[in-house]
Amino acid sequence: MTRCTARRRAPKDHAPKDDAPVRVIRSARRRRTVSARLVREEGSGAYTLEVRAPEEIPEDELERIIARFRQTLHQRREARRALGSNDDLQRRAERLNETLFGGAARWRSIRYVTNQNSRWGSCSPAQGTIRISHRLATAPSFVLDYVVVHELAHLIEPGHTPAFWKLVYRYSRAERAIGYLMAMGHMGGEAENAIPPED
Repeated sequence: MTRCTARRRAPKDHAPKDDAPVRVIRSARRRRTVSARLVREEGSGAYTLEVRAPEEIPEDELERIIARFRQTLHQRREARRALGSNDDLQRRAERLNETLFGGAARWRSIRYVTNQNSRWGSCSPAQGTIRISHRLATAPSFVLDYVVVHELAHLIEPGHTPAFWKLVYRYSRAERAIGYLMAMGHMGGEAENAIPPED
């Protein structure tokens, strides 16, 4: 299993580059996994891709794995660029909250993330946090609106109850957005619950 994580965010002029230098750390204790993370260097503020690998891994195999890490970095960077800012997302949520819920939903933060590959969004009502997947970069605006509405509704009604779906279906394009996401094959278990509530 491989992973690539960023340790902390850099200022804009030192944002992680796809061609960041690589530092390989081999270990006899590490048997199979290769992991990577971006490490911000003290002083320069530049990033290094730090790769931890088994001592015995062949060089050509390690180079292929590092290439995949670089590709992941590039894809995440491009996705962030396409999404717009978290400030834009905040304004979108505020508009939808006011229009559909009369301002009833309350949250502490809403932002895009690049580590949600099995769902479009998530909400932690107790913490008041909403996270939206970077994969929505290529989705139509009404689909992004739907995902935001879905997560805002969880702040009012945490479970996928009939009351929750009544809130979600205040968004007039909810059914169309759900159809779009189902066609993309990413609704998961939510598809079963994505039925308009009966009056």
